[in-house]
Amino acid sequence: MLSGLSIPSSYAADAAVAQTSPGKNTQAAALPPGVVQGPSAEGITEYRFANGFKLLMFPDDSKPTVTVNITYLVGSRHENYGETGMAHLLEHLMFKGSPNYPAIPQEFSKRGMNFNGTTWLDRTNYYETFQAGEDNLRWAIAMEADRMLHSNIAKKDLDTEMTVVRNEFESGENSPTSVMLKRMQSVAYDWHSYGRSTIGNRSDIENVKIENLQAFYRTYYQPDNAVLLVAGKFEPAKVLQWVSQSFGGMPKPKRALPEFWTVEPTQDGERQFTIRRKGDIQLVAVAYKIPSSLHPDANALAFAGAILADTPNGRLHKSLVESGKASAVYHMQLNGVAPGLQIIAAVVKAGADIEPVKQELVASIESFAATPPTAEEMERLRRESANAFEKLQNNPQQLAVTMSGAIALGDWRLLFADRDNEQRVSPAEVTAAAAKYFRRDNRTVGLYLPEDKPERTDVPAAPSVDSLLAQYKPRPPLAAGEAFDPAPGNIEQRTTLVPPGSPPHTALKLALLPKKSRGATVSVRLNLEFGDEKTLFGKKTIAQLAAGMLMRGNQQFNRQQLADEFTRLKISGGVYNFQTTHDNLAPAIKLVADVLRHPRFDAAEFSQLKNETLVSLEASRNEPEARAAEAVAQHFNHYPAGDWRAAQTLDERIAAIQAVTLEQVKDFHRDFYGASNGELAVVGDFDPAVARQAIDAGFGGWNSASPYARVLPTWADIPATRQAVNTPDKENGVYYARQNVRLLDSDPDYPALAVANYLLGGASLKSRLADRVRQQDGLSYGIGSGLNVGAVSDAGNIVVRAIAAPQNLDKVDAAVREEIARVVTQGFTQDELLRAKSGILQQRNQQRAQDAGIASGWTSLLNLGRTYGWQQQMDSKIVGLTLEQVNAAARKYFDPAKMSVVVARDEAKAASPK
Repeated sequence: MLSGLSIPSSYAADAAVAQTSPGKNTQAAALPPGVVQGPSAEGITEYRFANGFKLLMFPDDSKPTVTVNITYLVGSRHENYGETGMAHLLEHLMFKGSPNYPAIPQEFSKRGMNFNGTTWLDRTNYYETFQAGEDNLRWAIAMEADRMLHSNIAKKDLDTEMTVVRNEFESGENSPTSVMLKRMQSVAYDWHSYGRSTIGNRSDIENVKIENLQAFYRTYYQPDNAVLLVAGKFEPAKVLQWVSQSFGGMPKPKRALPEFWTVEPTQDGERQFTIRRKGDIQLVAVAYKIPSSLHPDANALAFAGAILADTPNGRLHKSLVESGKASAVYHMQLNGVAPGLQIIAAVVKAGADIEPVKQELVASIESFAATPPTAEEMERLRRESANAFEKLQNNPQQLAVTMSGAIALGDWRLLFADRDNEQRVSPAEVTAAAAKYFRRDNRTVGLYLPEDKPERTDVPAAPSVDSLLAQYKPRPPLAAGEAFDPAPGNIEQRTTLVPPGSPPHTALKLALLPKKSRGATVSVRLNLEFGDEKTLFGKKTIAQLAAGMLMRGNQQFNRQQLADEFTRLKISGGVYNFQTTHDNLAPAIKLVADVLRHPRFDAAEFSQLKNETLVSLEASRNEPEARAAEAVAQHFNHYPAGDWRAAQTLDERIAAIQAVTLEQVKDFHRDFYGASNGELAVVGDFDPAVARQAIDAGFGGWNSASPYARVLPTWADIPATRQAVNTPDKENGVYYARQNVRLLDSDPDYPALAVANYLLGGASLKSRLADRVRQQDGLSYGIGSGLNVGAVSDAGNIVVRAIAAPQNLDKVDAAVREEIARVVTQGFTQDELLRAKSGILQQRNQQRAQDAGIASGWTSLLNLGRTYGWQQQMDSKIVGLTLEQVNAAARKYFDPAKMSVVVARDEAKAASPK
């Protein structure tokens, strides 16, 4: 789990006895004809079908959701020259429907499903997460089976989706990091297809033939090249029967999968490349060839990368970032079944001398073997890795999607074997791997130079999967959580609400909901309120830096020690929103309270924070997204400079950061921080009495020295405008529109307007704007609308945002106005209303199915003097809406003439036809 992409080392044979969740053992039931039970480990069981298809089932009743994830063993590695990006383009076309399922995005929206597809080097996966229930699950299984063999893959869909994918390509071209990675791949590899970015080459995206895509689809989208995983709350026997009827009935493919025999030759000298583009930050990256993820050295190298480049504990962070030479360092492994790359990079402020950073980066990496990892460094990483995997196991949805990487390597159990192997990596193995691969002639940052005695590195072949699994022994599955009903009434009934108490009790409003959860996890959400319009005037930047200093150490721990303490207590998140476990809750609350009450305010850390913030702001100077948002905020700003609500330009923000002193930050914390006003919610596996005691001890008697009153936005009727912001040398542009509306979420019109917004652009791929701008016109990879309405202030707004090529943004503007005008004049349909109701309500239920979501909901509700009964009332109002009410709200509030529009793009590119 260190690299996020690596899967190595020694593993074990199949378990002799299948393991499933309690009460869900499917062995007792007869298997369907032609189905053989495969290995079972840690709550997951594999089933193999006669046609080569595989099913993995992971029953978990602790949350009322299900994830269906199908992994195809095909990625960008399988593409031919002239067809780069084809695997990803095909992924897009798989959402265009099949004869039996012609409107997949519409069904996703109606069923409130969270869905996506992703493509990587060795695999493509598609997933849907939804509210548990036989109807949704049977539909998802049948839909995935139908589009495996019968997707349309039609020329008309390619014509529009090609431009959407091209826009996604253009969006990546705006990112220095994305461009760096693409160029690194192309320079580091001579022949292997890992040298080609998954997004593909622009000309291939634009010119690929539909016949090529159809042939690629028929070759790889077959039952013997796919693995289906179903995780969550379901009946295994029923799912096995449904999968047998759909996937199991497919004929066994007669074709043979293509073979790939290209082996990347040994690199024979250092390489360097330079990217020259307009930008606001500098990057220096160093890459080394490393073996397959299946090779034991891959894990050792991931340890080496983390020891060097982790934040804040990495050696390079200390030598480069803390010294001010760089603003950040990071590392990653680009890897899979074939030899990959270990990449370590540094971000340097524009105008600074980058050569010393490059030299120190290379010297530190290639001298690593001379300074082996310490026991403390190894233990920290083992602990972080174990915590990350434990958190992954507690989230069946994320585990299902993550497992696609292990499946692509040859066996899903490699994910668990890798977990075990990381705990066995020794300092000697890390040192040996670094000495073997971190060498000059295996490096990509330098120009090619002749060399009489090259220091070459032969990357070894990967061992067999069977040998890797020889040492792996499955662990018992984690204890399952309770089957919790996320209905608002049940949440309210199960929650104890504690009003503010007198000292020594805390003044915070508390919501405590104890429940059994998978892995004994518990989620905590804290909201603190302080200050008022007068006392906060002129202090917003100071407040932001004060908040930024909290996790950089307290009086007991410096930044590194504090990060280690968070890891030790299994705290993931920050001081206001975190997750831990039953046994760690009390010390976690104590630590978080101490961090809030007694920050360290180290001068060196404050200097680092200012530097990092300034570099980040400078990096956004020519970013279309940032410039468009700034222009919109400035247009609607009606507050005086210094007001807490006032918008600032980029230069004003930079000047304000530069002006803040550490003494001002200390004074702000002393004058404003406190628990006099706020809310705290705890949801999950915990003892309420222990939690109360920890909360009172941590926050009791801690009062803010300043008075508190809400600082609310005020309504203003701002005339519409249209502005163009030039962002030179950017392949992608941004469209941003906003219309102010005067409304509260308690007003009768609000539920109807919320549904209208969902249908206009609030639903992912299926909405009026998505249908027109993405699906029909193929102008944008991403477009959507948002409705922002508060509970106390009636200063609301409606926004529309889209990305597109500079040449297409005017077309996007015209299409948005036409679609809104069509909604106003013609209204929505009854079918749309039914889909919206179903989708919105299922999404709301899914949010309440997460402990963190419940905790966040409680703090927001208590802040407004509400309970979950208010959410139940809102659900009921949505259920009762009529089409006339929704259309009336759309006519009343949607007005293209009142929309202010900002277009941020390269004006020179906009003037030149593509």
